[in-house]
Amino acid sequence: MKERFRFVFISVFILHFSGLHAQEKVSTKASNVSILEKEFEVKSLEVSHKIWVYLPPNYENSSKKFPVIYMHDAQNLFDNATSYAGEWGIDETLNNLFKKNGKEFIVVGIENSGDQRIDEYTPFKNEKYGGGKGDFYIDFLVKELKPYIDTNFRTKPDAKNTAIIGSSLGGLISFYGGLKYPKVFGKIGAFSTSFWFSDEIYSFAKENGNHKNLKIYFLAGEKEGEEMVPDTEKLIKTLSETGFPSKNMKLKIVPEGKHNEAFWKSEFLETLNFLFKI
Repeated sequence: MKERFRFVFISVFILHFSGLHAQEKVSTKASNVSILEKEFEVKSLEVSHKIWVYLPPNYENSSKKFPVIYMHDAQNLFDNATSYAGEWGIDETLNNLFKKNGKEFIVVGIENSGDQRIDEYTPFKNEKYGGGKGDFYIDFLVKELKPYIDTNFRTKPDAKNTAIIGSSLGGLISFYGGLKYPKVFGKIGAFSTSFWFSDEIYSFAKENGNHKNLKIYFLAGEKEGEEMVPDTEKLIKTLSETGFPSKNMKLKIVPEGKHNEAFWKSEFLETLNFLFKI
């Protein structure tokens, strides 16, 4: 059963997350979302990424600086026209949040690289599925993309105002990146995370998990395969044993949660509330 789930997962995720096979759809992207003209190359991997940027509704009419959320799989974050199986609706969610209580964020979405998504989103190799080049991707975010964003937009660049959030393999690389660079990313959202990909993630967490100021929100659905919940609980137990503060971690298990954007969309605001106290 486990191998069957993994086979199905790997077989569909390139289509699901890349958006390459999305049929012609009407764009739902809000007017305060744009794609940067500049494409960013991860030279070590010879891949380029388009970058989507969501700016707060009041960005142009203020001089304020804003917290920043870095997210992966940008094709599926803002626009139904580029998504494969529905979008997260990040722009609509945050625009509504602004209307409700004035809370504002910048969101930087990095498009995935399609057939190299496994390589970029996995820090360790899997004997069957390969991957393991995630360090190049995370280093690119920290050393090239974030400095560009902080220079060209009004950001709050410190770790307590910088989050990294992703789902599935995107959750895996978010978790890894936050632990590798806790002075850059002070907040992590790990949704439906593929901890099964390599057991080395547990050793990494054991060696690098004792961070007093890092906050992590874990999300897992009981309809995402039989390993999702126990793998996530095992990871949390590993972190706890390092001395990671329990008050800085939260795990939400959703009985009906499935491995899709509709699930992640429904939990996004609650994640922000834990990480940023909105």
